[in-house]
Amino acid sequence: MIDTHIHADARSGEDFNEMYVSGIDVAVTCAYYPYIINNDSILLNHLMRILNYDTKRANEYGLDLKVALGIHPTNSNVDGELIYENLYKWIENKEIIAIGEIGLEDLTEKEYEVFKKQLDIAEETKTNVIIHTPRKNKEKVLDEILDILPEHISPEYVVIDHINSNVVDKVISTDYTLGLTVQPQKMDKFEAIDILNEYSFDKFLLNSDMSNKPSDPLSVPKTIRELTRQGFNQKEIDKIAFKNAEKFFNIDSC
Repeated sequence: MIDTHIHADARSGEDFNEMYVSGIDVAVTCAYYPYIINNDSILLNHLMRILNYDTKRANEYGLDLKVALGIHPTNSNVDGELIYENLYKWIENKEIIAIGEIGLEDLTEKEYEVFKKQLDIAEETKTNVIIHTPRKNKEKVLDEILDILPEHISPEYVVIDHINSNVVDKVISTDYTLGLTVQPQKMDKFEAIDILNEYSFDKFLLNSDMSNKPSDPLSVPKTIRELTRQGFNQKEIDKIAFKNAEKFFNIDSC
């Protein structure tokens, strides 16, 4: 199994061990600094910690941690130039598999600027992006994201994350990959399964968004086991368990 969106820097080694023992071989950790900062160097230090320290921590427990880095909308008040410069280096050196998570939160002018700049870098370098949609005003913010994306990036590079039953109709007919987040206070496994049952398994990735917020590090395997218990076709289950993620991120979890 692959958990396609976590925040490893906010979690303990015991969580990594639980994930690995439960059958998760690979996880994708994303950038998010949970405090207000206005200094590129502080943010860069945080991103370097994810890249060089948290990957080693996870690996000690058997978990292969892939990395997505970028400027989360919550951190968009930084200048950004130092981060953009390093994004090019990380992409060139194949140290990251995506720019993320990026997106919009409060629809500030600076959020738009930072979001568009990172999309442009991704398009230029043919790099995947993991796009955040917020808990609050999700529909309004998603509409803004959908207006911006076609002007800056090809759909093949994009996963729009934290999609739920309230907004899935807005994106299901697009060419974007869609992320389902099974996390307390966001969506439970049964809502995720209802979406998969109605819209098929082909367009979706599955994740826990395990972070500093209330989280379940085992929400991916719990959802997969529930799909099995309900008698869904194993080939379909494999798509959401790992095959779609392998294809989108071009990774080998074997």
